Amino acid sequence: MKFCRFGERGQERPGLIDAEGRVRDLSGRIDELTIDAIAGLGTIDPAGLPLVDVGVRLGVPIKGIGKIVAIGLNYEDHAKESNLPIPTEPVMFMKALSSLTGPNDEVMLPRGSTHSDWEVELAVVIGKTARYVGKAEALSHVAGYAVANDVSERYNQKQRGNQWSKGKGHDSFCPLGPWLVTADEIADPQALDMFLDVNGQRMQTGNTRTMIFDVAEIIAYVSEYITLYPGDVLITGTPPGVGEGKKPESIFLKPGDTMRLGIAGLGEQQQQVVAWRHLGDTVLG
Repeated sequence: MKFCRFGERGQERPGLIDAEGRVRDLSGRIDELTIDAIAGLGTIDPAGLPLVDVGVRLGVPIKGIGKIVAIGLNYEDHAKESNLPIPTEPVMFMKALSSLTGPNDEVMLPRGSTHSDWEVELAVVIGKTARYVGKAEALSHVAGYAVANDVSERYNQKQRGNQWSKGKGHDSFCPLGPWLVTADEIADPQALDMFLDVNGQRMQTGNTRTMIFDVAEIIAYVSEYITLYPGDVLITGTPPGVGEGKKPESIFLKPGDTMRLGIAGLGEQQQQVVAWRHLGDTVLG
């Protein structure tokens, strides 16, 4: 099944995507779209749910995300274009929860940004607690999958003390969605085509089969160091084609740019890039 959250920021309601791709309102059945709530919806008939207006805003597709654990340099060609060694173990870093935003919301460049970049990635949503999980049983801990854009400010990531989270955790730097697609709908997470365009020009084309460390390996590895709880999100690396790696000169995001990205079976996102502005206490997700 495909689940979403829809409505104005901070007022999202739970939804379901029917066979025709229309949003159906789940708020009469559940209060919020959490991992626990999804577990009780396996037999629900979408036809019995109210239709939602076309064009409604989509938010982060799951409530209750506790942390975002990211894997860097997980595609060999991306490591090469980044002029970094091919990793022999997964490269782990964290993205701030405050970077979460809806799949089609604006991406806001941080103040003084000069090197902001794009990264289409497969997101894995954990369905049950994973602690010292073996690879063989790792995928049984997955609730579902989604599209993520691991937006990155490369200067802050690499030139400000080499702590990647500095460039990865800015507000709006983790668009997630449009949907959470349950694991039973994805026969093989290592066979998914993915793409990303900027201003209509194809920048990234890839497939999850070329990951250095596959989804099961990533879950098993991360669970040695960090306990993963239901609702936690893993983002699993990006294929080649990021702006930093473009030749003869790097290309970076600027206000007015549009990113469009997607993964087969998981839907598409589109974001307009805007300059930094003060948001007060607005919660982006």
